[in-house]
Amino acid sequence: MSAEPIADLSAQRVVWQPGPAQIERSRALAFARRHGLDGWDALVEEATRNPAWFWGAVSEELGLVWTQKFESVLDLTDGPEWPRWFDGGRMNYVTSAVDRWLPERADVVALHWEGEDGATSSLTFSELAEAVNRMANGLRHLGIGKGDRVGIYLPMLAETAIATLACGKIGAVFIPIFSGYGPEAAATRLNDAQARVLITADGFYRRGRIIPMKETADAAVALSPTVERVLVVRRTGSDVAWTQGRDSWWHDVSNAAAPDCEPVDTAGDDPYMLIYTSGTTGKPKGAVHVHAGFPVKAAQDLAFCFDVQHDDVLFWLTDLGWMMGPWAIAGGLIAGGSVLLYEGTPDFPEPDRLWQVVERHGATVLGISPTLIRSLMAKGDAWVTRHPMESLRTLGSTG
Repeated sequence: MSAEPIADLSAQRVVWQPGPAQIERSRALAFARRHGLDGWDALVEEATRNPAWFWGAVSEELGLVWTQKFESVLDLTDGPEWPRWFDGGRMNYVTSAVDRWLPERADVVALHWEGEDGATSSLTFSELAEAVNRMANGLRHLGIGKGDRVGIYLPMLAETAIATLACGKIGAVFIPIFSGYGPEAAATRLNDAQARVLITADGFYRRGRIIPMKETADAAVALSPTVERVLVVRRTGSDVAWTQGRDSWWHDVSNAAAPDCEPVDTAGDDPYMLIYTSGTTGKPKGAVHVHAGFPVKAAQDLAFCFDVQHDDVLFWLTDLGWMMGPWAIAGGLIAGGSVLLYEGTPDFPEPDRLWQVVERHGATVLGISPTLIRSLMAKGDAWVTRHPMESLRTLGSTG
């Protein structure tokens, strides 16, 4: 059998090109010019030739907050397969994502949220900082500290973003778990990571029905002997089984905690997240990501490839359990934009739900998977064209 020929992308019809306004607004172009480079091609060439220069310059461009400046950007003493990035540097990524925007942007919305049932909420940078601090202190009260692992088994709620940031603030390592997984899949990840806490919800809405999440979480914990405490977000108000001494309501823990919390002084290569492969081709494999790694690359992606700036609203349709969930939360906030999270399915109750969400919250950057694009194409163009979506300027697709 002969291989399929590789498509010549240069021969494809270009349906849109940026105009002068978009080009002059570009963060990537401004970055290139500041470093004496003539446009995108020159920037790519120089970054490829000198990655140490590039990532050092990116750190400055993004305004990353270092409590101790790194000694070198890239150390290849042990060979290219064992690089040491930002060697000797100390930084907690949550400082760059949230705290450094205060007080100048205290009243700017940092996080938008919409549930499938139509509920909405928003948090300013000031409100997000307080919510993160309270949960960070709450986790400490539960005995969680630097290096401890915390499973996050939630749909896309505001609390989902808060939980990831709260873990980072105290140096704990979070494990994102896809909200659609059953007990065995969740337990596989909890056991491998030796998680001490699981954060979940009473349930969530999916196509008009309440999905009983706490029941599944309880079954997963029964298979995970290292899990000592379960923190439950009250999303639906459903009655749930309760294990005294183990289970706590999110709001009780948060409300009882102090609103101020100093970030743990972490090294740039200290872990902040342990994310697993899907497990479709074998046992799930965990990848360890560090404070000065994944969040920095996510922010650089969004700043240079999607041109996310302070007036942008990033909406990437994903689950926390897929890479794009942590990517959007950490990267969007470090890049200085606002992040929009949506709990439900993109075509409920009608095929234009996704476009309604874009319009309602003024999303400027939208990310969806090729699978979803093909699914929505089958519904016809009319569902899209009825919504002007004047705020939307960039579409991304991954998966």
